[in-house]
Amino acid sequence: MAEQKTYPCENCKFRAHYDKDPKSLLGRFWRWHIGFCPGWKNYFTHQDEPTKAALREKYNFKKYQ
Repeated sequence: MAEQKTYPCENCKFRAHYDKDPKSLLGRFWRWHIGFCPGWKNYFTHQDEPTKAALREKYNFKKYQ
C-alpha cells in the first residue's frame, strides 16, 4: 500500500503567519515566495481538485491552472 506523501508546506511556519495575519511581514514574504517556490509547486500540483480550488481562493493563487 502506498503511503501518502507529506509536504513541509502543510506545516510551514511562514504559511501559519499568513493564515493568522496576511498583512504581516512574514505572511507577505510567504505569499510572495509561493509564486516561484518549487516545493509549493510540488505540493500544490499533487492536491486533488477541490483542495486546489480551496487553496487558490484562500491564497488568491493563480498559477498552475
